[in-house]
Amino acid sequence: MANLAINGGSPIRNAKENPWAAWPVWDEKEEKALLEVLHSGVWSYNGPKETEFNKLFAEFTGTKYAVSSVNGTVTLQLALEALGIGVGDEVILPGITWQATAATVIDVNATPILVDVCEDTWCIDPEEVRKAITPRTKAIIPVHLYGSFADMDAIMKIAEEHNLAVIEDCAHKHGGEWNGKKAGSIGDIGSFSFQLSKHLTAGEGGIMTTNSRELAEKLDALRNCGRRPEGDEYSEDVDKGAGQYSDEGNFIQSGNYRITEFQAAILIEGLKRLPAQNAVRDENGIYINSLLKDIPGVKPMRRDERETKEAYFNFAFRYNKDEFKGLPVQKFREALEAELGISVDGSYEPLNNASLYVPLTKPARHKLNDEYWKNIDPKRFSLPVCEKIYNEESICMHHKVLMGTKDDMDMIIEAIKKIYDNAEELKD
Repeated sequence: MANLAINGGSPIRNAKENPWAAWPVWDEKEEKALLEVLHSGVWSYNGPKETEFNKLFAEFTGTKYAVSSVNGTVTLQLALEALGIGVGDEVILPGITWQATAATVIDVNATPILVDVCEDTWCIDPEEVRKAITPRTKAIIPVHLYGSFADMDAIMKIAEEHNLAVIEDCAHKHGGEWNGKKAGSIGDIGSFSFQLSKHLTAGEGGIMTTNSRELAEKLDALRNCGRRPEGDEYSEDVDKGAGQYSDEGNFIQSGNYRITEFQAAILIEGLKRLPAQNAVRDENGIYINSLLKDIPGVKPMRRDERETKEAYFNFAFRYNKDEFKGLPVQKFREALEAELGISVDGSYEPLNNASLYVPLTKPARHKLNDEYWKNIDPKRFSLPVCEKIYNEESICMHHKVLMGTKDDMDMIIEAIKKIYDNAEELKD
């Protein structure tokens, strides 16, 4: 008789009868705020809600400036543009991340350099960064992935030594802290996403944070058709003809990458909830990890002691099939999903062989010359740690699993133990 749910046994959790925490979270406050925007007639373009949210998010991250934009892909692109990165420049980034981290580098005609990650955090390996630096290197994009923080002490030290810019990809790290500093406040520019799955969301959206007035002014202009920023936010001791503005006038070439007032209204209310939500997720994450240590074949992600506040996009842990009677990681994911009634995935695909990162499918846009075409071929990079993580080790569940009770967390542990005890059922 089968014990495992994937084989017809009873699951640990019937998610239809006992659903996991809902995402996204909203109530009458969002409804009221959206109606305010609707009736105001001011639906976009530097409205009061956008202005308020930018101010609140800057305060939340401990930065001087925050500039909203249409999504977390565009924020990376505009960050690169504001830093003057383009043709002939190289940008170092981790081999495991969402494809946009690399694609935006190509979008500004620079060259993404993919490097391997640390096996116990899945974040960029500083030693691999050092090895990849050339005279053409202009920036590093560390990605704070799932629930882990990139080693920002090491990254900033390398950047200082080699005069490199640092763009923090914080799409997974709203509210996380490193040595008491919020994600997005450590590098030159922080880039955040507000896509539906993120732990602060308006369905879509993004924001850029910085402590540099010059960069903030550039970012503001770039997301708003090249117009000089309005109001007095950037006005203190500023030479109005300086920076990115040409002798042709006070404008630069750009496009429309603005958010709407509806998005900003939702984000204001979501930001009020975020610290408490992060605290619940962190408490539950610590609890699960304390129990994972006692189960053969699974390991918690390493939490660096310098990470003073955790923020989870996904709850992730590491898997070793040898302790599960040789059960492949994909089979383990499917079995865990059947027991819990929630999607269980692996990490992002390594970018040297990712289905969505395929720059050589767009020669009309990206084939600037034969050398550049060769350099942007992701298959030229060797990423053995990334490949092992994706193919053999990674287990990821959406952060909403961490928004429940201790009983919910116990069910996750119970499901893992059940698969361990019955792994023989799944052997081919």
